[in-house]
Amino acid sequence: MKDAFSGYHPLVNFLYFAFIFLFSMVFMHPICLGVSLISSFIYSIYLRGKKAAKFNFAFLLPMLLITALVNPAFNHEGATILTYFHTGNPLTFESMIYGVAAATMLASVVCWFSCYNEIMTSDKFVYLFGRIIPAMSLILSMSLRFVPRLKHQIKVASDAQRCIGRDVSNGSILSRARHGITILSIVITWALENAIETADSMKSRGYGLPGRTAFSIYRFDARDKNAITAILILGAYVLLGGIAGGLKWRYFPTIKGRMGEFYTISLYLAYVALCLVPVIVDRKEEQQWKATQLKI
Repeated sequence: MKDAFSGYHPLVNFLYFAFIFLFSMVFMHPICLGVSLISSFIYSIYLRGKKAAKFNFAFLLPMLLITALVNPAFNHEGATILTYFHTGNPLTFESMIYGVAAATMLASVVCWFSCYNEIMTSDKFVYLFGRIIPAMSLILSMSLRFVPRLKHQIKVASDAQRCIGRDVSNGSILSRARHGITILSIVITWALENAIETADSMKSRGYGLPGRTAFSIYRFDARDKNAITAILILGAYVLLGGIAGGLKWRYFPTIKGRMGEFYTISLYLAYVALCLVPVIVDRKEEQQWKATQLKI
């Protein structure tokens, strides 16, 4: 088990990430973007440790900076003109700030998705949607697993080719390209064969047939009830607040929005609590476990 939250019912996990993805992609308020990015970084490191830290700082932060710098070159909206490019297009303060906001949103969504892949395993997804949309749930489950499995298979094929001197690091540029194409061909062949074998296996097991039963290890208990109640209350409060305009923010033609009002601040706090639900749950259960050990 990766953390305490991953041991909760799949419905609790899915509802949490549904709210998180929705708010991370919809709310462009700078405070919400900052909360989402920082919370996603914290939770990813909490889940995966040094691997997540390396990914966040080696990939996400450079991507954030590049996206923020590139946006003003293509977006010239805004009333505050700072200077002009050699093409005659203006560089505006609003386009620069919007570039930072868009980059923050992109980085946070990618980071949250890495957390989702750690918590929402394929068996959880199939458990939730296998009876409602059996074919679609299987396809989505296979798609979510495809990227990490493909990366692993590329490494396996590359290591095997390196042993016989046919890796992309061996030979001239032309030879390296040829070796790379060979590795790619091996991996594509594996992916096609694996897809066919999986489809035949699921078909032989009667997957998706009416009346088919399935074994499940998941039980919805009081702990799950409390967690889903908290997530629903926090998520609904933030959602209704956003619909009511409590998190209203605009970047063009001038930057303007709600910032320091009491109601808006309450939405910030609710959003922070929602984003940190897994960390709070894990810390609480860790304290309970330590208290139990002391009693023994």
